[in-house]
Amino acid sequence: MRIIQVDKESVVPAYKQIVSQVEMAILSKRLFKDDRLPSVNKVCLENRISRDTVFQAFDELKRRGIIYAIMGKGYFVKTVDFQQGLRYFLLFDELNAFKEQLFQAFISSLGEKAQIDFFFHHFNANMFRKLIRDAKGNYAKYILMPSNLTDIEDVIATLPVSDVFILDQIRDSLEGYPSIYQNFSAAMYNSLSEAKGALMKYQKIKLIFTSYKEPIGMVRGFKRFCEENDFSYEIVTDITQFRLEVRCVYVVPNDEDLVFIIESCLEKGFQIGEDVGLISYNDTALKRVVANGVTTISTDFAAMGKRLAEMVWDQEQVKIENPSRLIVRKSL
Repeated sequence: MRIIQVDKESVVPAYKQIVSQVEMAILSKRLFKDDRLPSVNKVCLENRISRDTVFQAFDELKRRGIIYAIMGKGYFVKTVDFQQGLRYFLLFDELNAFKEQLFQAFISSLGEKAQIDFFFHHFNANMFRKLIRDAKGNYAKYILMPSNLTDIEDVIATLPVSDVFILDQIRDSLEGYPSIYQNFSAAMYNSLSEAKGALMKYQKIKLIFTSYKEPIGMVRGFKRFCEENDFSYEIVTDITQFRLEVRCVYVVPNDEDLVFIIESCLEKGFQIGEDVGLISYNDTALKRVVANGVTTISTDFAAMGKRLAEMVWDQEQVKIENPSRLIVRKSL
């Protein structure tokens, strides 16, 4: 029976595939204590990979106390009693300043309890599917950020339900999974409601919603607030058709669009916070100082990462809304 079979088309590094397959062979009782592993030469020849790759995998298994080596004889199973839960699969859409806060808080909270393999799907459904197919069976937990990708529920359903955690955006079709998420509709509505007094000095509110990456819940919360409070509003979906207006507040989820609007204000001599209002999404250190301070709607990503680590490690089957808040600065 072939224990180790490397898929060269997989995005998972070959040495990690070997580690995972040895672990799974032990857990599925295809290998027992003191059984001999296939030789380094055999694994190399069967999979057409380098000896260094196999040594890297076997060294990792030795370091974790799963196998041992006998000089001149090979590698053997040291224990069948180990935690496969040390390996977690973490799939983000992309990495940016605020998601890095989430990631750092997550790994810091876990410490050395687990090994995290970190991947990105870049808002590509085919990549999302491939990454999950490649990861299936190789990890104890799967932490997924589906974002606004559609028709990906079926591939998520191929994973063990109790081992999947949904992060950041949730939808009805994923309600069966534990999750920690942002309520983008409520965050937009509640934050604009809190800022209503400051918004009254402007004649119009525009939501700059030009990116397919942004959660559609923002639009729902924005429209609800404007219509319930009789604010004149507009949703801009094409930045090339954008025309800067005075006495207008711009709600800008995308940071590239934010830079464009700030530059447009500078070119026209408009004063931000007086002639034009600005509300951005997701707080960063830079937004505290740009334009004398940009007002933001933001969740606490560090708290989100820390709570996620607790959920996954303790196997909590719960749904948690990570709250957002309005941070008012001079741009409003």
